[in-house]
Amino acid sequence: MMLKFTKMHGLGNDFVVIDAVRQEVNLNREQVRHIADRHFGVGCDQLLLVENPSNDSADFRYRIFNADGGEVSQCGNGARCFARFVHEQGLSDKRELRVETKSGRLVLKFREDGNITVNMGVPRHEPAKIPLLADCEAKSYSIEVEGEPLQIGAVSMGNPHAVLLTDNVDDAPVSTIGPALECHAMFPERVNVGFMQIVDIHHIRLRVFERGSGETLACGSGACGAAVVGIEQGLLKSPVQVDLPGGSLSISWLGRGEVVFMTGSAVTVFEGKIEI
Repeated sequence: MMLKFTKMHGLGNDFVVIDAVRQEVNLNREQVRHIADRHFGVGCDQLLLVENPSNDSADFRYRIFNADGGEVSQCGNGARCFARFVHEQGLSDKRELRVETKSGRLVLKFREDGNITVNMGVPRHEPAKIPLLADCEAKSYSIEVEGEPLQIGAVSMGNPHAVLLTDNVDDAPVSTIGPALECHAMFPERVNVGFMQIVDIHHIRLRVFERGSGETLACGSGACGAAVVGIEQGLLKSPVQVDLPGGSLSISWLGRGEVVFMTGSAVTVFEGKIEI
């Protein structure tokens, strides 16, 4: 099977985007892993599929696969690349797109400055909806990782996020605490792990260890999750500038029951074909 693809990135968080509207695509886990492999495939943090929607309430369906081949529910940087892709490929010329995902509806808007704003939906704080094994909801949870007691914030942005405060993200133990917390028993579906340094009430620095992918240069849903946790804990106020290794995002959230808006760039790198 020969597949056309487009390589894209959002702040260095890179994707292989495949048009499943105009070509037949049926990938298994091993094939996704092969495409994502940076030595033997194309290489990416995640693979994105652009599909026809299941009903007329959406313009497209958007599916996300991590580099390990597992399908996940949400990816903010991928959503912006998705929007750029359907415009550049002539699949739609709408300035606002309604997109069906595994975790619900996304609304993507093109801004005059060329950036894209994503309505990321309403955060979920209840432990059962993250999911997180905890007796009751709290703004901070105690957890032991690698024999070290930690305090984390937790939220779902359509996918689970744990957020830890750190004095300096450059020295944060991302490579050790990240994978250990990702697979911690308190998170039955694993978790994305954010290491957050507060610069001021409207500005943070962030590194994210993504479940199934490892540390990435940027994580859109992780940026949203960190901003939400910081605002919930009274440490931040909206809007929040989130500086990631690959660049910056702007996150706006007005509080409980309100949607999160994420604004940032999306870039096409190259197009190609791969034999699967």
